[in-house]
Amino acid sequence: MFFNRSRLIRFPIIIRGRKSIDFGKGLTTGIGCRIEAYPDKLRNDKLIVFGDNVQLNDYVHITAMNKVVIGNNVLMASKIYISDCSHGFYEGGERDSSPESIPIDREYKINFIVIEDNVWLGEFVSVLPGVRIGKGSIIGANSVVTKDIPSNSIAIGVPAKVIKKFNLETKKWEKI
Repeated sequence: MFFNRSRLIRFPIIIRGRKSIDFGKGLTTGIGCRIEAYPDKLRNDKLIVFGDNVQLNDYVHITAMNKVVIGNNVLMASKIYISDCSHGFYEGGERDSSPESIPIDREYKINFIVIEDNVWLGEFVSVLPGVRIGKGSIIGANSVVTKDIPSNSIAIGVPAKVIKKFNLETKKWEKI
């Protein structure tokens, strides 16, 4: 009734800002998923956009204040965190947040996330603001994605680094 284009929605599920979410077609979720969109009052567009046939396993948490786009046929293991926003700036610039300020009061750092088609995210992966994960890529378990990952790559670690690329000519994964 609430997810008529979905394949399977397991409850409980927490959804905030439903009007700002496009669930795509054929979505499958595990139990305990949390999907949150926090739109600016001036915006009417979708902040979280799922492609077709996306599978989220148990306890996936996705939050957006700007835009999170998830492509077609994306597979997510359990306990994944994807957020296009964070409390504060910590880059060594003029906007840096002071550790003396209260974390909840710090200015939000907000930047889009794109996860392209046919991506597989392993268990406990975190995807941080401003990241694009290219088509056909795999992110290994427990990795933290802080920078773009090119298409057809395998990336692992904290922060995630590319360790293999798929050679389209030889049809084999090659170490970097």
